[in-house]
Amino acid sequence: MMKVEQKLFENRYRIDEGHGHVAIREPEICRERCTTRSCTWCCPAGCYGTDEDGGVVLSNDGCLECGTCRLLCDEFDNIDWSYPRGGYGVLYKFG
Repeated sequence: MMKVEQKLFENRYRIDEGHGHVAIREPEICRERCTTRSCTWCCPAGCYGTDEDGGVVLSNDGCLECGTCRLLCDEFDNIDWSYPRGGYGVLYKFG
């Protein structure tokens, strides 16, 4: 039986340079007002992290397009999220 991590490794990603489909609207909100930083621990692809100043950093590379981040950022609604343009984003091998 194949583990989830192995299945995710099999996925392919077509990065749309310059047209990120996820963005943090106001980074200072993450740094100054958000206490949970739920995006940094809820993203199954690990696209969010923290920097040395306590801010949240985002890398769209490897995004699974699940939308979890925008749902958990409901207190501040600080994430712009949309599906990538056609032909870009995650290409699932196992459905």
